[in-house]
Amino acid sequence: MTAVAFKEACYSFAEAAAPYASIKDDAHYEEALALIESLLEEADDSPNDPLNAIIELLSHAIEIYENCDEELATFKQRALEKPADLSMLRLLMTQHQLGTADLPEIGSKSMVSRVLSGERSLNKKHIAALSQRFNIDPGLFF
Repeated sequence: MTAVAFKEACYSFAEAAAPYASIKDDAHYEEALALIESLLEEADDSPNDPLNAIIELLSHAIEIYENCDEELATFKQRALEKPADLSMLRLLMTQHQLGTADLPEIGSKSMVSRVLSGERSLNKKHIAALSQRFNIDPGLFF
């Protein structure tokens, strides 16, 4: 490819990528999230995969949009303030549509309620059992 052809390809790319490189509204934000998810599934782990550069571009644009959007920024701040183990437990419960009575790995319904309220914490035994049940890395709770 010649320098002139490459320059033309860059202009074409910049024109097509503009709505995603500088996200201005929720519609483009949702499209960018879907696009990056698709690209992550297709990209190789190799640093030489050209899709990784596009993923970086989209990630940066998404981060800027999320930091500027008041609702998303507030959500992000609240999420960062919550303990990782409690956030992971709530996520698993939501994803698997579980109630407090559906987690025998933790104990009784009242014990699960105490964990969810922050009165009690998950211990190593709870985390090991939950990790095994949901086939996830125990490190996700930390």
